Amino acid sequence: MGEAVEIMFGNGFPEIHKDTSPIQTLHSNQQDCHWYEETIDDDLKWSFALNSVLHQGTSEYQDIALLDTKRFGKVLVIDGKMQSAERDEFIYHECLIHPALLFHPNPKTVFIMGGGEGSAAREILKHTTIEKVVMCDIDQEVVDFCRRFLTVNSDAFCNKKLELVIKDAKAELEKREEKFDIIVGDLADPVEGGPCYQLYTKSFYQNILKPKLSPNGIFVTQAGPAGIFTHKEVFTSIYNTMKQVFKYVKAYTAHVPSFADTWGWVMASDHEFDVEVDEMDRRIEERVNGELMYLNAPSFVSAATLNKTISLALEKETEVYSEENARFIHGHGVAYRHI
Repeated sequence: MGEAVEIMFGNGFPEIHKDTSPIQTLHSNQQDCHWYEETIDDDLKWSFALNSVLHQGTSEYQDIALLDTKRFGKVLVIDGKMQSAERDEFIYHECLIHPALLFHPNPKTVFIMGGGEGSAAREILKHTTIEKVVMCDIDQEVVDFCRRFLTVNSDAFCNKKLELVIKDAKAELEKREEKFDIIVGDLADPVEGGPCYQLYTKSFYQNILKPKLSPNGIFVTQAGPAGIFTHKEVFTSIYNTMKQVFKYVKAYTAHVPSFADTWGWVMASDHEFDVEVDEMDRRIEERVNGELMYLNAPSFVSAATLNKTISLALEKETEVYSEENARFIHGHGVAYRHI
């Protein structure tokens, strides 16, 4: 790769680079190419080539970009962090959605916090037992351009079982009188000044979320990077926070190529997760319309079998996530930059 020339954007977006020198591969000649670059940490960056920038702007709540990349297809970037990539988002969303629904004996109602791109709703609606899905995202602009560009989720957005609410999920859950079999946290990563970090706190889980779960109810959330070098950013803290509120908590991980890391999810309930492997595969066969691309019972068992480093870190974690004592991953949200 030749020397990159940075083009800086004042709105806080990760840099987009233009490389005009020869690409050193066997199959490339000199070409004009733009690159997206995400800062993972102060000393680590992740970049990939672009076909085009489909959307770029700043909403009331967050910086938003939708990019068409050469390697991963269309990718959604919020506050400088990759949220989803067309080519491998099925890994993230199948892991987020299906384990909780399969462990529940008969899930009928689901509340999604976030999920504006529609992929979480798409996976939930594959389950034949589902009667109602409420998707509550704070940002109308994210929902609008995802509906426009991410056509793979068109059927989900048009499904009569889906109720779309544009509102803060905390306020929406608090005012609703009904309870839900499953509550999903498909939220942006907790970055300082971002709109989501309060939805990872003990007070929110204990006082607002848990009372909205029905008997046998399960809560599941994405929990940030969970790799050897990154699991202590927020993953272990989110896990330990949920342990303070729920009787049973299960963490699991999977590698997501576009995230350049292993990713973590945590699900929790006051009822034990006791479905056997054969029963989980049977439920997939009976309940899920269409083929899953990533998840089956053995792969979930593998995902929940954590390596020694991660297991010990979860066991030893003492920090509880709160408004006053929050951990953040690298980066800053819109509110932080406006201070």
